[in-house]
Amino acid sequence: MALARSLSGRPEGPYRAVERADALVTQDFEGVDTLDKLFVHAVKRFSQASCLGTREVLSEEEEKQPNGKIFKKLVLGDYSWMTYEEVSQAVESFGSGLAALGQQPHNTIAIFCETRAEWMITAQACFRRNFPLVTMYATLGEDAVAYGLNQCGATHLITSTELLRTKLKNVLSAVSGLQHVIYAGSDEVCHADYPQSLAMHSMQEVMELGTKPENCEQHYKRPTASDLAVVMYTSGSTGKPKGVKMQHSNLIAGMAGQCERIPGLGSQDTYIAYLPLAHVLELTAEISCVSYGCRLGYSSPHTLTDQSSKIKSGGKGDCSVLKPTLIAAVPEIMDRICKNVNGKLREMSVIQRTLFKVGYNYKLQKVSQGADSPVCNMLFFKRVNLLLGGCVRLMLSGGAPLSASTQRFMNVCFCPVAVGYGLTETCGAGTISEFSDYSTGRVGAPLICSEIKLRDWPEGGYTSQDKPHPRGEILIGGPNVAMGYYESEGEGENDNFWVDEAGQRWFCTGDVGEVHPDGCLQIVDRKKDLVKLQAGEYVSLGKVEAALKNSPLIDNICVYASSDQNYLISFVVPNQKQLTELAKKNGVEEEWEELCNHTKMEEEVLKVIKEIAVTSKLERFEVPQRIRLSSEAWTPETGLVTDAFKLKRKELKNHYIKDIERLYGAQ
Repeated sequence: MALARSLSGRPEGPYRAVERADALVTQDFEGVDTLDKLFVHAVKRFSQASCLGTREVLSEEEEKQPNGKIFKKLVLGDYSWMTYEEVSQAVESFGSGLAALGQQPHNTIAIFCETRAEWMITAQACFRRNFPLVTMYATLGEDAVAYGLNQCGATHLITSTELLRTKLKNVLSAVSGLQHVIYAGSDEVCHADYPQSLAMHSMQEVMELGTKPENCEQHYKRPTASDLAVVMYTSGSTGKPKGVKMQHSNLIAGMAGQCERIPGLGSQDTYIAYLPLAHVLELTAEISCVSYGCRLGYSSPHTLTDQSSKIKSGGKGDCSVLKPTLIAAVPEIMDRICKNVNGKLREMSVIQRTLFKVGYNYKLQKVSQGADSPVCNMLFFKRVNLLLGGCVRLMLSGGAPLSASTQRFMNVCFCPVAVGYGLTETCGAGTISEFSDYSTGRVGAPLICSEIKLRDWPEGGYTSQDKPHPRGEILIGGPNVAMGYYESEGEGENDNFWVDEAGQRWFCTGDVGEVHPDGCLQIVDRKKDLVKLQAGEYVSLGKVEAALKNSPLIDNICVYASSDQNYLISFVVPNQKQLTELAKKNGVEEEWEELCNHTKMEEEVLKVIKEIAVTSKLERFEVPQRIRLSSEAWTPETGLVTDAFKLKRKELKNHYIKDIERLYGAQ
């Protein structure tokens, strides 16, 4: 059954969802055309229902690891909840307090903070009062934060005590226009540590200021659909961060498209919020959930499951306490869950492992026929499901490509997974696959707010005449397409945005796609990831990495190609447990860092890479010939990957420049 069709009848499109071929959707609820109206609409419908939940930190303890290192662990209590009405009151007080501190409508205000209830309260206060909210990842480097704050010209910054102590300590003196810093969190802040020109306030103080009669009785004007709502700085896998300008109407349209693909979204759902709110996937997911009356329980990657790094041994992770029904995840998180389950399987007896495999294969067969297997769920997957609380009914994956093996694993062991494709520049909206579509590698049909065109890219070998399916560079059009980049007029950066003769906005993604006969999209390449080797062969770095990451030995990999060389090299973050076992088999007993620097281990990992390359049917020139093992994991904090764990190729190249010279020089 076709889910989307080409309006022109030609293979390049434009393709629209069948049910909205006549006109794209601009809003979910009639007359609700701003983010402010969307929240007011939800508060009216769900006023006494639980809205935002946070776990109380009972104590912090230090726990000694087997290797002698000391890790900080948290002892956490239950979730305590604010109702929709209470959140609305907090939003009103905080907005009033910001206005009392001189924040003006239409003037930007910045937030640089971890994902927490205060972030959402701040955002809603800014939407209500027409303060365009400038968002930055909490893991952006110091230079990038200073650049963003200076470029946007905000006079007020909302942050947390934790980030004030760490990331912002050296940044604030480099930001010229800043006057007020407002922080969330209960830790003491020593004002003497920061520039004297800055007024420092706790969020509680600003709320109290906002409740004073002379402030809370001030009249203010609400935003319109065409007002600027958010300037979202993308950490970008290349160059300086860019601020994407989103109007209220852009975000409203994008979320209308997303919500239509989430079956049964409503007040019976609980969403676990742990991804960065400065990422468009998390921001739109949370606002969408609130607009349908869901509960939002806040978490973090360090406290998500019982096994997470900051949960004390024997303690309960956030999923176990909250029991969410909905989870959004970037592929990196799902890969970790799969490796976690597979690690536990390897510790089981042969009989238990065999039984699990039989159950897995049986359910996989059922799932691929569009059915389920309640018996298998009960016998084999109930315990696995408890890793995420045992109640998850749907998972949404976005932010980067999800491997076929991980998608199958999550579908079988947990619940249906929908895969989404969108960009910050399209407010996160583009396509989402149906939850009943168990095929892998596809990202679904265009959302009802968007349409998709393919543009030929002959140099890369992609055209709309390709067989069996048309291929080309993906262009996304619709009311969800953002207004361009902040203060970059005339710099050529906005060339990827344009308006067609019908007045519709378009964005050129730089991704290469293929449209299947049912109108579903598959991402096959990225223009920036295509490198030409010395002998003229084109190599898609992303394709090679996706194939090699299927090995349990490889936690992460970056393939590198120099155009004046005839072979690939790669940097590999090996799985510590797997590499240590492989080393023992080869008689190598060293500490972790020495192990990763051992030439024998490089050779052994290379052997494994070559085996996977054969089973993945990679061409000879697509197989890395030399590698460098990294003892350090790549996290957003290292600056080597984005917050969605996409590789930052330029930073990785600079980081490993000496290794590149060695791997290419020693021929």
